[in-house]
Amino acid sequence: MLAALLIFSGTYLVLALGRLPGWRVDRTGAAIIGATLMIAFKVLTLEEAYRAIDYDTIILLFGMMIVVANLRLSGFFRAVAAWVVEHAHRPLPLLASVVFVTGIFSAFFVNDTMCLVMTPLVLEVTSALRRNPVPYLLAVAMASNIGSTATITGNPQNMMIGAFSRIGYRDFLAALAPVALAGLVLAVVILAAVYRREFRAVDPLKPDHRPVRVNRVLMWKSLAVSAAMIVFFFLGWPVPTVALIAGALLLITRRVKPEKVYHEIDWQLLVMFVGLFIVIAGVEKAVLTGDVAATVEKLRLDRIGVLAAAAAILSNLVSNVPAVLLFRPFVAHLADPQRGWLTVAMASTLAGNFTLLGSMANLIVVQRARREVAIGFQEYFKAGAPLAVATLLVGILFLS
Repeated sequence: MLAALLIFSGTYLVLALGRLPGWRVDRTGAAIIGATLMIAFKVLTLEEAYRAIDYDTIILLFGMMIVVANLRLSGFFRAVAAWVVEHAHRPLPLLASVVFVTGIFSAFFVNDTMCLVMTPLVLEVTSALRRNPVPYLLAVAMASNIGSTATITGNPQNMMIGAFSRIGYRDFLAALAPVALAGLVLAVVILAAVYRREFRAVDPLKPDHRPVRVNRVLMWKSLAVSAAMIVFFFLGWPVPTVALIAGALLLITRRVKPEKVYHEIDWQLLVMFVGLFIVIAGVEKAVLTGDVAATVEKLRLDRIGVLAAAAAILSNLVSNVPAVLLFRPFVAHLADPQRGWLTVAMASTLAGNFTLLGSMANLIVVQRARREVAIGFQEYFKAGAPLAVATLLVGILFLS
């Protein structure tokens, strides 16, 4: 028990800090080391470690990465985003366009990807129009988090929850899409209020037409496979199986070098997931040997507000993926596990908007924009904190 607790604490400390101070050990490295120590100290046998890995989650994430890589390489995301942004003729419609394009695509094609696509586009457009880029960049980060709440394929933690809970794609969407839609509206309202000087302008914007290079054959093939994939999701087919088949179909090509697709896959994230599965399994075996149901009752996790607050706080401390894994042994003992998982999905995702460090999407936007504009912790917090609180309250009220 002592070994398991020390390994778990050390792993999650590095996850919270981002890397081990004084050492070149990042979050992925910490997960690998933690998992290895669980086996080395015989907290888990090698066979138990194999069984701890949720292969459905890994397969779903891997398949979606291939699909998204093909869409991105074809230029589809950039072409659609550019067209929509160019047709917004005033600052407020431009903000709304950025929010809803980012949010809707994030729901189906993983939020981090949309941040990679939208950030340079927003910088180009705001520079050409001589507008303040900060509220539009914040819109990308915040809308990607909010929009990804709606579906199992919106972000890695939702994929994990989908695999754990066995909630159907349609049921997940029906439960959380209204929360995501309300959140996108709130994002427009709050950003417009915080940066009201930017949105007082009434003169029409006249963005130049910027042609976007697209690979039409790859784009239509990727769209056809993606559309079929989503249809099969809604028909109730196993989500990991469908995503993997879609990814495999897109690898059958004469136009794209496979290395380009492999380069788009976040291998570090996949490895981190494997390590964290083993670390959490070690803690479950060695520490959570008592009555978990009694612990759930004592902590009052059956109350949606309490569970949402716990998930939101923990997600900001150690990041949302590790936080979701920590809730796994407890949610299974709730009176309504399905509603519990939906609450964790909602809270762990929306809480990412509270601070700049709350989600990977935020960091992607800030890092990609840093050469042209600096967005600090306080700049992000003045819009992100009220938006996170407001959307969490909406989510709690809706799920209640």
